[in-house]
Amino acid sequence: MGQYRLVRLGEQLREEISALILRGRIKDPRVSTFLTINRVDVTADLKYAKVYVSSFLADAQLENGVGGLQSAAGFIQSSLAKKLTLRQFPHLTFIADRSVKEGFDMVKKLNELEENEHAAGKDGKD
Repeated sequence: MGQYRLVRLGEQLREEISALILRGRIKDPRVSTFLTINRVDVTADLKYAKVYVSSFLADAQLENGVGGLQSAAGFIQSSLAKKLTLRQFPHLTFIADRSVKEGFDMVKKLNELEENEHAAGKDGKD
């Protein structure tokens, strides 16, 4: 399968899994609607797909949510297989992705440093 088709399939899987989470179709109590599917990487042979999940929740809650999604992977795969016509549906593996939260924290720290530098500049001028 061509690289472009794999990327399109990954995007379609991302949208469908996100829709299942938002609609509350996944009944596991660990799965929160605050979980976000960042991306889905599908292997060239369509046997496996890594689903990257992030959230602004605490790391423990993110890990619990990923565990809930992994427990519901069979249900998610069967639900998606009914919608998508694929010869072989990939096995889903859910992975906690902390990059969004880390990026947000980095911007927050940079803003704090900028404010401190600006405040120190005002104090030196007086």
